Amino acid sequence: MKIAVIGAKGLPPKQGGIEHYCAEVYPRMVEQGHSVDLFARSSYTDCSWHERYDYHGVQVISLPSLSFRGVDAFVTSALGAIAASATKYDIIHFHALGPSLFTCLPRVVNTAKVVVTCQGLDWQRAKWGSFSTRIIQLGEKAAVRFADGLIVVSDALQNYFWQTYGRRTVYIPNAPASYGESDSKFSYGTQLGLEQGRYILFLGRLVPEKRPDLLVDAFSALNPRGWKLVLAGGVSDTKSFTSKLLEKVANNPNIIFAGELRGQRLWEIVRGSGLFVLPSDVEGLPLAMLEAMQEGIPVMASDIPPHKQLISGGRGKLFAAGNLTSCIQALDWSIHHPQELAAMAVNAQRHVQLNYSWSHITSETLKLYTTLLTSPEPVDIYEQSQTGLAEVVGKK
Repeated sequence: MKIAVIGAKGLPPKQGGIEHYCAEVYPRMVEQGHSVDLFARSSYTDCSWHERYDYHGVQVISLPSLSFRGVDAFVTSALGAIAASATKYDIIHFHALGPSLFTCLPRVVNTAKVVVTCQGLDWQRAKWGSFSTRIIQLGEKAAVRFADGLIVVSDALQNYFWQTYGRRTVYIPNAPASYGESDSKFSYGTQLGLEQGRYILFLGRLVPEKRPDLLVDAFSALNPRGWKLVLAGGVSDTKSFTSKLLEKVANNPNIIFAGELRGQRLWEIVRGSGLFVLPSDVEGLPLAMLEAMQEGIPVMASDIPPHKQLISGGRGKLFAAGNLTSCIQALDWSIHHPQELAAMAVNAQRHVQLNYSWSHITSETLKLYTTLLTSPEPVDIYEQSQTGLAEVVGKK
């Protein structure tokens, strides 16, 4: 198969779930004999327009972009859709709802099958203004209307599209990245003044919907003796929020802002943490949480549906989303019940190993591609496989 990919910033992944997803899935497809072109943003790749390079067999094609918030994604997605529509592809795969606004183009001028992956309802994210939010919502409607196959990464998203549009979807979850070797001496953590197993870790972009502010307030109120809080993550178009957050923690020596971590430093800090906390109000299926679970780190999270899907049933500690009192109580319980929390971590690690695999995700995605290409007309299939993945191709 010849496959075009639109909506990722580029490869290799620097930050962002979509880029890490593409880095895992598409090289595996190339290994199986398929051809993949990924249309990227020149602002991300630092390459000249139309320059292409190889990333583990994936051809990354750099397209023009503008250095304005939201505009670069809009421009590159439009150009990618035009370029893909003018070339003979079997599959044109859009990632995220914003880029899906342009799914109509290949449907009009190309015989390729159009696939959309929704990692989350991006219009809910605080970084977007009212105009950008409306554009993303239009992209959502376009995906529902024009996609031959619509993939979602969580049960909650599958329910949303069915209840909102009566549109059936393919449930194919994300999977965690495999960590490499990290410093067994915990040197970087020691530089930060940390003790292994005695700090709480927030890992993610410092944006309002991920609620690091709630965790900061809960930790400050509880002030657990001998524990520290580490905030690790970059800034994503919400500089005013980040500034206020950093001002709030500036005078607390037990709260450490580590910035954006990658590679060995990231792996070291995750592995050394005593508790991973994700207090988000909005998520798709969080890779950072999956990675912590895979590493056997105890997890505490807000009780939004994607989090409940991952850690309910004795795999982690949940608290009421947005509720400071509930967050404080859950944090206090977690710190004072290490044996129960360790047992949850073991259950979570086993759950991830059994149910979240990039090889399986690649196989399920290729299975969808093949179904679309071999069906003479739109089909409506709903099956439940032995692994629990729903294979659905929605009839438009």
